[in-house]
Amino acid sequence: MTPITDPLFRADAYLRSAPARVLAHTLEGGVVLDASIFYPTGGGQPGDAGVLEWQGGRLAIATAVKAEGGAIALVPAEPALPPPVGAEVMQHLDWPRRYGLMQMHTALHLLSVVIPLPVTGGQIAVGRGRLDFDMEDAPRDIAALSDALNLMIQRDLPVTTDWITDDELLANPALVKTMSVRPPMGQGRLRLVRIGQGDSLVDVQPCGGTHVARTAEIGPVAIGKIEKKGRQNRRVYLHLGAPEQD
Repeated sequence: MTPITDPLFRADAYLRSAPARVLAHTLEGGVVLDASIFYPTGGGQPGDAGVLEWQGGRLAIATAVKAEGGAIALVPAEPALPPPVGAEVMQHLDWPRRYGLMQMHTALHLLSVVIPLPVTGGQIAVGRGRLDFDMEDAPRDIAALSDALNLMIQRDLPVTTDWITDDELLANPALVKTMSVRPPMGQGRLRLVRIGQGDSLVDVQPCGGTHVARTAEIGPVAIGKIEKKGRQNRRVYLHLGAPEQD
């Protein structure tokens, strides 16, 4: 089934502005467009923020969420008159925020490479993020893990996407690293994110989020504190740049 909202971010994560047409308003006050550069909250990645502009109006967008039937609803930052149904609008991302989320999302994929254990949860924010691992004992040498992660980033590996069928995923269950969230199936195909190619391939896993095009765009990172979240669950914090207080 064709989604009501065309997810433009999926084809081009670097698209900062784009025209669209208003299809509907949700009962909660969201604005549904026929095409969206706003990523909706999901997979540990928060929804995008930005602005809608149209003739005679402007609306600040706080976030985006998934709605029924494959729609994406843009949530206003405060109560305001939305653009009318049928209106042509121009959508603009809060690009610095989005780009920071892209950097962190790709960095967390690489964190799951240097800590090759099942992932039980995760969360992405600007400048920081975390993954939870099925890990009985915390790593002893955090500095060595940070060094390995930064060396991988500095290799400037390409980050690409392609698609596999549901059946192909079922035949390759090792592609799924997350224990708590299973990839959405039932649509016939799933999106894969690959980091590296050929002999330099370091990671491949199902993911619908937005990522940088090359790992060098992430810049330096630092592993922060590691918290115990159960008998065999450890939460590992990651920071872009120098570590801050978790």
